[in-house]
Amino acid sequence: MNTAVSLPVEKKQRVKTLWISDLHLGTRGCQADKLASFLKSYDCDHLYLVGDIIDGWRLRKGIYWPQAHTNVVRRVLTMSKRGTRVTYVTGNHDEFLRRYSTLQLGNIELVDEAVHTTVDGRKLLVIHGDQFDVITRCHRWLAFLGDHAYEFSLVLNRWYNHWRSRFGYGYWSLSAYLKQRVKKAVNFISDFEDGIAHECVKRGYDGVVCGHIHHAEIRDVKGIEYHNCGDWVESCTALIEHQDGRIELYRWNDAVVPDIAAEAAAMKGQTAAG
Repeated sequence: MNTAVSLPVEKKQRVKTLWISDLHLGTRGCQADKLASFLKSYDCDHLYLVGDIIDGWRLRKGIYWPQAHTNVVRRVLTMSKRGTRVTYVTGNHDEFLRRYSTLQLGNIELVDEAVHTTVDGRKLLVIHGDQFDVITRCHRWLAFLGDHAYEFSLVLNRWYNHWRSRFGYGYWSLSAYLKQRVKKAVNFISDFEDGIAHECVKRGYDGVVCGHIHHAEIRDVKGIEYHNCGDWVESCTALIEHQDGRIELYRWNDAVVPDIAAEAAAMKGQTAAG
């Protein structure tokens, strides 16, 4: 089930469903240009926005909204206009929208959670996931403090990767490194996955699609199909359901690096032929 995703090509690929989460529009960390390019590469029947799409926490402190962020919104609206059903699942950073849950505007629906049935009949809970984060749920001041620390790590990361690129090195994520190496972070992710899997068992679902922890993954958790969309701040990942019901994890870097290599090979071939 977990196979490598097909690379987007110039002609749009037709798929059944797309899931994206944790865009954090309104922040400097959002990689909106890459996201807009990704969305342009696919036609889908259903697009799920799985929480933290607009970062209300950051916008309360000051407005940051470049044209690239507007382009993402326009792309989603265009997809909706052309027949794609859009389900916006609220998260903790856009919790201000939860008061409007069940709102429907044309093909766009706003909900706190949803149930998705795959082509082959599996029922998946679609939820942002902050409900299963003890810190976010019970200690909001810690959540805000952690958000500041994460933002600071992104600033460091941007400078560090700026200099890495100057010397020809690829992108390196401090956040991803800490999540994999720091025991408390590893335990937090494990507890999060176990908690959300337990809820699916209790409700009788086959699996879950979530976000929140910015850690993209597809794996089995205690008999439950666990799918995490990741984010569009660092990892630039999404989930794709194909026409046969297969769900694959898309990673921007995996898709664009081979494309660049192919273009270089093609140019080399043209030069040799000339």
